[in-house]
Amino acid sequence: MKVGSLMLTLGAAALLAACASPTSRFYTLGGSGARPVPSTQASFYFELAPVDMPQQVAKNQLVVQTSPAQVRVLEEERWASLPGDEVRRALSSDLTQQLGAIDVYGTPHPESVPVYRVKVNVQRFESWPGSQAVIDAVWSVRAAGSDTVLTCRTVAQEQVDAGYDALVEGHRKAVGELASAISAGMRSLGSLPRATAGAPSASAKGKGVVTTKPAAPPVLPCPSASAAATASAQ
Repeated sequence: MKVGSLMLTLGAAALLAACASPTSRFYTLGGSGARPVPSTQASFYFELAPVDMPQQVAKNQLVVQTSPAQVRVLEEERWASLPGDEVRRALSSDLTQQLGAIDVYGTPHPESVPVYRVKVNVQRFESWPGSQAVIDAVWSVRAAGSDTVLTCRTVAQEQVDAGYDALVEGHRKAVGELASAISAGMRSLGSLPRATAGAPSASAKGKGVVTTKPAAPPVLPCPSASAAATASAQ
């Protein structure tokens, strides 16, 4: 009886082990080995808002493309946090490194220091194992208190080898490419005069008062690939 009971117990344990879910693997877009930023007063700040992501990939599981019209959700391959948080954290780190600035989103900061507000809307976040990682994003930069806004689109496509580690690394490089474009745009916006004088309008009748009509905000071109590469190298 004891032998039979032991066999039943071992058999049940083996069955449970066979039915148990495999261990999940977790990936992050951080940990790129970037140089530390000196803890000095920055000449300007930026506020990177939460990143908008497509709903079909806004989950912890990796979602990979199997065809242009079909995806597969990988239960055992997961992001350490939601993809929008992963992209925002990596993008904030890259912008900090490239600009020597500080991300002060949700943090009190001195009013005397210029602040640039950055918004990113990822429209495509595609993972093609053994082929490519794609980030297609529309982004904008605006100086706080200014009506001048730069809105651009960046499509970053990185070729990847087989394996999910390579796929995640491809997305990490794509985020870096996006950060370089935003850095170049922020530098372009920062080169503008702080205030633009308005054009005088006709004097008010009988009062001798000259009113000022605000000048239209300048239209800035989106940064070229060469400008983005220069921003990345700085």
